[in-house]
Amino acid sequence: MTLQADLDLIRGAAVEAGKLALQARADGLKIWSKEGGSPVTDADIAVDSLLKLRLLTARPNYGWLSEETVDDPIRMTIPRLFLVDPIDGTAAYLKGKPWFTVCIAVVQNGQPTCAVVYAPELDEMYEATVGGGAFLNGKPIMPSNASSLEGCAMLGDARMFADPRWPAPWPPMRIESRNSIAYRVVQVACGDFDAALALTPKNDWDLAAADLIAREAGACIGDHHGRPFTYNRPAPMQRSLLCSAPGLHELILQRVSHIDPPA
Repeated sequence: MTLQADLDLIRGAAVEAGKLALQARADGLKIWSKEGGSPVTDADIAVDSLLKLRLLTARPNYGWLSEETVDDPIRMTIPRLFLVDPIDGTAAYLKGKPWFTVCIAVVQNGQPTCAVVYAPELDEMYEATVGGGAFLNGKPIMPSNASSLEGCAMLGDARMFADPRWPAPWPPMRIESRNSIAYRVVQVACGDFDAALALTPKNDWDLAAADLIAREAGACIGDHHGRPFTYNRPAPMQRSLLCSAPGLHELILQRVSHIDPPA
């Protein structure tokens, strides 16, 4: 199966899923809390079911890992799998904000080979194939040329940057937040923001699709020690996130690489 065929498949599925998510919210949602307190809705479950049916019907020999499906360890024995977040940024989705996404990646040997991150309310389709570049609604994207932290546009938790325990204070930056982790990453990939930093663990389904898009755009992405991500491991989670324009990567690593967050 070609990368382009897989990309066409997941792009179409993401658009279909986005329409379902918007319609479900318009119709009224049932909302409850997962273990740990994060919100989930009947739309998350419905979108997950739609994607699983659509994608595995087309590729029955692929594995499956999704936020809203009970994990099956057999995924680690299958050469290729779909790595999916049906609605990334459920909090934004619930509040009527546009920064939620449908995230789908095809992963092989621990790395994404094609990916889409779709923001349905904004009708923004970010996509990439390995070696093929990254695109937003069909147009190539690239990160910013920022080379100074002072005045840069940073996605993250303003309270973290203001914490007095930093060895040196962070310079003045424009700091904003987006609930969808994937949307933060693709915003760096397309140059709308200069960097995104999170020093808390993130799930594979939050990152896999956006990771490929960022790398193919020319952004730097990995954990806060500068290590690249590997997906589809027994515990599908990454310890932290740093995505940045190339000119900021080392500057941020110098400030954060001494930190050892919990596994």
